[in-house]
Amino acid sequence: MIRGVQGPGAPFPVRVGNSPLTRAVRTAELAGLSGAEPDADLIEWDYGRYEGLTAEQIQELKPGWELWRDGVDAGEDLGHVTVRVDAFLGRVRPVLDKGDVAVVAHGHLSRILTARWLGLDASAARQFGHPHPGTINTLGYEHGLPVVLGWNVP
Repeated sequence: MIRGVQGPGAPFPVRVGNSPLTRAVRTAELAGLSGAEPDADLIEWDYGRYEGLTAEQIQELKPGWELWRDGVDAGEDLGHVTVRVDAFLGRVRPVLDKGDVAVVAHGHLSRILTARWLGLDASAARQFGHPHPGTINTLGYEHGLPVVLGWNVP
């Protein structure tokens, strides 16, 4: 969720963006977020050859591996994910003066989105705890500065 500046009677939310992957579409439906707009820029990081593997399994293949430092094998690099997230935020920021924007995305993508919202390098996403499924993370403004208003809220 990205909190906008709501005036009296502003609809909630003014926009819903979600990953077009089935699990995100279903989550938006279960959350009652009608009018969700599938957005390819919200698809989870393409893990390439690591897709479906746990961090422990990847460690067996590549000892010392760390996602945020080493990236993935034959998948998407962090720079490309950052470009996608920045493009999404560029489309969202102009509507925040009308109200909130709900975003239904995936764990690592949500962490990168948060880092970029705060103006941080995408690699700073490693410093945010992994969002638990079904929890709400809220971004917004405080005194005109982008902030995290809530993280992993049930």
